[in-house]
Amino acid sequence: MIVCYPTRVPRTFLIDTDTASDDAVALIMALRAPDVRVAAITTVAGNVDVQQATRNALYTVELCGANVPIYSGAEKPLLRPYSNATWFHGRDGLGDHNYPPPRRSSEAMHAADAIIDTVEAYPGLVIVTLAPLTNLALALAKKPAIASKVGRCVVMGGAPCCEGNVTPAAEYNIWVDPEAARMVLLSGLPVELIGWQLSRGEAVVNENDIARIQRLNSPLARFAVDCNSHARRAYKAQTGEDGISLPDPIAMCVALDPSIGTEWSEHYVEVETQSELSRGMTVVDRLNVAGDDRNCVVWGLAPRGKRKANVCWRIGTKRWKEALFSALR
Repeated sequence: MIVCYPTRVPRTFLIDTDTASDDAVALIMALRAPDVRVAAITTVAGNVDVQQATRNALYTVELCGANVPIYSGAEKPLLRPYSNATWFHGRDGLGDHNYPPPRRSSEAMHAADAIIDTVEAYPGLVIVTLAPLTNLALALAKKPAIASKVGRCVVMGGAPCCEGNVTPAAEYNIWVDPEAARMVLLSGLPVELIGWQLSRGEAVVNENDIARIQRLNSPLARFAVDCNSHARRAYKAQTGEDGISLPDPIAMCVALDPSIGTEWSEHYVEVETQSELSRGMTVVDRLNVAGDDRNCVVWGLAPRGKRKANVCWRIGTKRWKEALFSALR
């Protein structure tokens, strides 16, 4: 008798990134996940310019021994001047350790077109965004119908109901291109919002965690710590917390295992695009009052048949760190 065992079909991911130190660790987590096929990586201007982001993505993929097509995308936000975050991640985005150039090159197709083609080739796929949302907004503007073909859209961005990390009101990814973020949130995509605040406090990779990673003594473990050296110093100067804050890997961890998120709720989310004081603020309708008469003029677009975002408020920090250690072994 022949016994046939069912094989698990791998989940398909598309990752959009402005590859700097924490993005690189997030890429490692996805590329090392045994049940995930990364169909494409797209890059965008954000932490570093898009050329450097592409180079860093190529280098990280090579370090993992993977073979994933990488597509370079938008060089600037939809409407605004480009503002990088090299003050946080270093001039090259990877802590300025002079990593060698990658051997491969990126693909010729623009990232926005690659997003459209990948979604159509793999309906139901998971999109994970670790960067300003310019590429995804361009893809949606060109082909809005792709929103209905995406299974999940995990967005590392925003600071729902708390302070930001680039202004008192806003998180960097949303602040850089608030118009693009607003387009994505109003597109009907099944957005899961993973805010910057989830990488703070107990979620920070502290001195003991760093020592544990270093004891793994693998090239990936060494790279993960070293490429975040500049970011660690910048994070301590910014917040007073000592350790490595990894918002992008936390978002990737939730994309890989949604149960890492232990508290969720669905709400309409708007993005401030008019005020410079609160530019890029992710305004969450946490009490579900957007549809009230007094709010319908300002909030009219959000409740008008659009899908609510699923906002993550809390994660299991112990399980998040175990997932990180496992990926770096």
